[in-house]
Amino acid sequence: MRAGRVLAAVVAAAAAIAAGGTIATQVNRIAAPVSADHVHQRPADRGAPERVAIPSIGVDADVVPVGLEPDGAVQTPDFGLAGWYEPGPRPGDRGPAVLLAHVDSKASGPDVFYRLHELRPGARISVRYHDATVTFSVTKTEQVNKSALPTGHIWGATKRPVLRLITCGGKFDQAAHSYLDNVIVYADLLR
Repeated sequence: MRAGRVLAAVVAAAAAIAAGGTIATQVNRIAAPVSADHVHQRPADRGAPERVAIPSIGVDADVVPVGLEPDGAVQTPDFGLAGWYEPGPRPGDRGPAVLLAHVDSKASGPDVFYRLHELRPGARISVRYHDATVTFSVTKTEQVNKSALPTGHIWGATKRPVLRLITCGGKFDQAAHSYLDNVIVYADLLR
């Protein structure tokens, strides 16, 4: 799926930046400074996140861990699943946790994050673990060109537990078989 590969390349670039490196993408070369705050210490293990629910847009999907492909691109989850970027924080842990999913596919239609662009401040996002649920409140939703991915905002150093949701969006480029933009949702943990 070409749209998924482009999303994966964009997310991989941001992940590489957060890890202190740079990566060439199909769009451009992205580089950013990294501070020691990006180093993540995990609290007591509660396992991996299992489900994500966003009632206001009808999302209730299994979450699977994803890492990096051999080429440095972030793995994308299969259709119908959300992916948690496992090298980063878990949702609810200190730092920016990232979940990604496809917006749609030509063969199967709308996917998990099809309506992500509709989220508004105050909407609730719940991430379930085997014995706990953490809930976030949306603070902002933005759509940006893939060449201008705001990596500093997505993976910016923070000591607070925050969540970022990412998918493709905007116009679809038929020739490239890819969306031109990314939709990014920012959310803070409710206490």
